[in-house]
Amino acid sequence: MLPDDNRQKIKNIIAGNVIQGQPDHCTAIRNILCTGFTASRTLKKDFESKHRVKEEQATFLEQYSKQHNLLVDNPETGRQIASGGEARIYFSEDKRSVLKANDCGYYATWLEFFDSLLLHNIIFSNTAYELLGFTVMPNQVNEMALHAAVKQPYIISDRLVELQEIKLFLEYNGFQNTRRNDYIHPSLGLILEDMHDENVLVQKDTLFFIDTVFYINA
Repeated sequence: MLPDDNRQKIKNIIAGNVIQGQPDHCTAIRNILCTGFTASRTLKKDFESKHRVKEEQATFLEQYSKQHNLLVDNPETGRQIASGGEARIYFSEDKRSVLKANDCGYYATWLEFFDSLLLHNIIFSNTAYELLGFTVMPNQVNEMALHAAVKQPYIISDRLVELQEIKLFLEYNGFQNTRRNDYIHPSLGLILEDMHDENVLVQKDTLFFIDTVFYINA
């Protein structure tokens, strides 16, 4: 079950509160976006009308990253191991982690993207994301776009995870299966989508959630 302190952290994120006491770049960027942009953060609400806000946030993040030394090299110089709907994934030099260049394509705003990262880090801390910075590179439709560069532990799976294992683990932590591989957490107001065997790995019977998409449904 989720500890009470983690539940409170999640509630603060959902409420749009500034998160105190965490000096990492991911939290810092999320706090800045949270205080500087007031668009609704509710799940997929007015997705199209948020497009302008998303563009404004992208412009702000690019300028902010230049001013605070958060512009990073294009990861395409490394070995690409996968490419999904919104991210390209590369091996890090130490082979102990992966680098993901994410264009925020699944989210209406960059704030929603960073909310999702923080929610992942709280709930699935064994595969927590570290924000390295930002880069401008071609997106999935070959248009130049801002990408967040994040680092995550590299997990070697020793067998294929069963969907029932994922379901039991999530249900133990308060999630309910809604359809296929999608879940909700009714008491927290969260939606977690696409939890299939490519996004969850297993090693020594421990589950590692490596690719999550959280939405706030409060």
